Amino acid sequence: MATELTAAQLRAYDGSDPAKPIYVSIRGKVYDVTTGRGFYGPGGAYAVFAGREASRALGKMSKDEADVSGDLAGLTEKELGVLADWETKFQAKYPVVARLVDA
Repeated sequence: MATELTAAQLRAYDGSDPAKPIYVSIRGKVYDVTTGRGFYGPGGAYAVFAGREASRALGKMSKDEADVSGDLAGLTEKELGVLADWETKFQAKYPVVARLVDA
């Protein structure tokens, strides 16, 4: 298993290939969310996050494609708190498999 993934490499883990795991990145930590395939796989409520860095969208509680990024600029203290709550949930539920790096 790779310990580092670029954003382009992460996109390959979006659930479209049932033979591959599903990954979601939060604050640069890549989580294996395959056990939540019903949520993160194709057609799932959170499929927009699969294979992506989702920090901004999670903080904003948004499923808007434009918010699915790691850019935290302009988030309010409340939104950063919401993101921290999501991060805690992911840490408790899913294993970290890699970290996201710039290509």
